Amino acid sequence: MIVEERNYGLRPGGVTEYLRLWRDFGRQPQIHHLGEPIGVYQTETGALNTLVYLWGFSSWEDRGRRRAALMADQQFAAFRSQVRDLVHSQQNRILTPASVMEGN
Repeated sequence: MIVEERNYGLRPGGVTEYLRLWRDFGRQPQIHHLGEPIGVYQTETGALNTLVYLWGFSSWEDRGRRRAALMADQQFAAFRSQVRDLVHSQQNRILTPASVMEGN
């Protein structure tokens, strides 16, 4: 399993509005294509006004296939246009299991 960590830096005060729009318009197409997120978090320290999404995939190929389907979804494209002005930065990381977790 790999975990994709997606961090969205939002304008000050934008977290509440982004989450409202995500709940109403973005969540359904994401879950349809990506499944339930491992978690959705907001920061309390460090870089404030940041949302962190964690998504699980069985492999790089699984991730690529599911994310391509999401990017082709017109409902998700509409959501992205609604939140575009709230987002000022994005960081994306792929996390893989540490070898200690695999028993090596």
